[in-house]
Amino acid sequence: MGDGGSDTGEDPMLDSLICVAGSSIKRSGFIASHSSDERERRVIFVNAGGEELRRQGHSEIEVETDRFFQGGDVLRTDEEVADGGDLPSIYQSARCGNFCYEFRDLPPGDYSVDLHFAEIVYTNGPRGMRVFNVFIQDEKAVSELDVYSIVGANRALQVMNIPVSAGKDGVVSVNFQGVVGSPTVSGICIKQGAPELQLVSSGRDGKSLLCDNCFAPVKLTAAENKAARMSFTAKYEREIRELKAQCQMKQDECYEAWMSLTAANQELEKVRAELDVKFFQNFTLGQAMEKETEKMAKISSKYEHDRRLWVAAIDELERKMKAIKSEHSQLSFEAHQCANSIPGLNQMVTAVQSLVGQYDDLKMKFNEEQERRKKLYNQLLESKGNIRVFCRCRPLNMEEASSRPQTVVEFTDAKDGDLGVLMNGSNKKIYKFDRVYTPKDDQCDVFEDASPVATSVLDGYNVCIFAYGQTGTGKTFTMEGTEQNRGVNYRTLELLFKIAEDRKKTISYDISVSVLEVYNEQVRDLLASSPPAKRMVVRLEIKQVSEGVNHVPGVVDMKVENVDEVWNILQTGSNARAVGSNNVNGHSSRSHCMICTVVRAKNLVTGECTRSKLWLVDLAGSERLAKTDVQGERLKEAQSINKSLSALGDVISALATKSSHIPYRNSKLTHLLQDSLGGDSKTLMFVQISPSEHDLGETVSSLNFATRVRGVELGPAKKQSDTTEIQKLKLMVRLNNFL
Repeated sequence: MGDGGSDTGEDPMLDSLICVAGSSIKRSGFIASHSSDERERRVIFVNAGGEELRRQGHSEIEVETDRFFQGGDVLRTDEEVADGGDLPSIYQSARCGNFCYEFRDLPPGDYSVDLHFAEIVYTNGPRGMRVFNVFIQDEKAVSELDVYSIVGANRALQVMNIPVSAGKDGVVSVNFQGVVGSPTVSGICIKQGAPELQLVSSGRDGKSLLCDNCFAPVKLTAAENKAARMSFTAKYEREIRELKAQCQMKQDECYEAWMSLTAANQELEKVRAELDVKFFQNFTLGQAMEKETEKMAKISSKYEHDRRLWVAAIDELERKMKAIKSEHSQLSFEAHQCANSIPGLNQMVTAVQSLVGQYDDLKMKFNEEQERRKKLYNQLLESKGNIRVFCRCRPLNMEEASSRPQTVVEFTDAKDGDLGVLMNGSNKKIYKFDRVYTPKDDQCDVFEDASPVATSVLDGYNVCIFAYGQTGTGKTFTMEGTEQNRGVNYRTLELLFKIAEDRKKTISYDISVSVLEVYNEQVRDLLASSPPAKRMVVRLEIKQVSEGVNHVPGVVDMKVENVDEVWNILQTGSNARAVGSNNVNGHSSRSHCMICTVVRAKNLVTGECTRSKLWLVDLAGSERLAKTDVQGERLKEAQSINKSLSALGDVISALATKSSHIPYRNSKLTHLLQDSLGGDSKTLMFVQISPSEHDLGETVSSLNFATRVRGVELGPAKKQSDTTEIQKLKLMVRLNNFL
């Protein structure tokens, strides 16, 4: 070619790198040719990793900016590259990594490719740090090229006159694949026309292929050119296979020697370890023998001492045995005298048997009386009104106590159910409730009065217990409590299991629990396994399965066997509940939490089946928006809370006036409680108040609402028969008649 001749000489290493006949390696940079034919042949010259270059003069050179590549990174150096030729700057940049080049839109025909390299990264070696192959049109053109081992660091290297043909698609691809490390290239030049080769006398075999600029040109035909390429390729592949075979043989010999040495070392280590073990065993046995000798001497001394003690103890026991025998003889004599002095012993045995019969009869009568007492007690509760109202006042918190506010609540007649509230100045208003709790009363006192109503669910009655009041007055504490001081929810379920255990011989119970909340007028399942964000999206609807009986399809209903399972469920529901903060309460409940306990009972004697429901409801706190000063999402929550509590007040008013229409469906809260606020259920309300004068308005509002609730008469409660069991019995009767 016109850009310079090859200086590979007779180096067999360089010969092995070239996989295509007619190509050559030059240990210097690009030299421009003055021939116009040579300039016209140059189609594309790319500065890999660099910018566009131009050189004016006798031989104009135009090098394009880096393009046509796919993948790889750019390397650059400011150090001078030796033997860089006419364009040393192209060797100061390179494309590196996993990359390839595709030159498109070339006219179909023969071309030759020149590749320009320089090692600008591993300037201190060693050899073998960067070895790679070059494929042109998917055929290997250069094999295992190591630039550093040929010319060293910061020196130019060319692989020239690689023949290639472009097909109808007009694409020439140059692909670089690393053997060790990442491949690099500094420039690619594509020239039109195949390289011209010749045969001249030289070297080992008397014939070599050289460029036509070096010797008198003798052009080869296409067939000769192809044959020469195949000959070179076959020769180099044969040499490569021989070298690989020799390398593999040496590797096998090294591996066998290494394995033999490793085995010998392992055997030696094993023997050393055994010797260490034997030495340690001998040393340990010697110490053990010394300790055993000392122990035997101590045992012998102790044995002699104990023997003397046992001899003395045996003598003492023999003396005591004689005394006991003497006492036994005396007692036997006295017993015979006593037996002879009691006349009519057989008559006494008959009398005892008669008493046993009377005991069994009294036991049966006691059970009957207990059943009558239970009915009378339920009638007593109904005579007081099925909605019972208990008032509980929380103590002053630390912030209130530090500011020393005036207390507006008086508990002088609290034992009689009277609560005094100082309205304005000296005016005092008296409120009457079924029970009033002072701040000193604890959780046990509260539950003691609530437990008879709660346990009515085991007798087949629907029961509803709910806490109402201003936010921050202790509703959640009354209903839930803490792990050390548990509230009504846990204590009620604990008592249900205790009573169920006492009655298990006559009545079997199945108890299941579900936990819901009404948040922004949406029913959410707090026991669902989905995350909170998804629970907000899932909408649960209330369905009516029979007259006045509601059900929520899809809700998780957990069957419980003991109080530990109950506590875990209550904790899960409490942790999933929506809470927030406002000016009144830093940890305010933002929803109505509703625990539904379903009790299925079957009397093993009479066969009677009941299905009753217990609602334990912690209502969200009533709020005055002007006082809490909430905005955004908290404002929406407060409006929803006040709306549902207003709907609850409408239901209470309708029940109090015995209206023909009760607006249960005005709120999700009242709709869920429809079967427990109606005329066939038992209802208990806790009204929670604050003693602080700052909360007087909210306290009076809560007490007025509780007074309205206490005036509601629902009528006698009814047992809830299990319609499922009734249907099963009817089906069995029909089958028997059919058979």
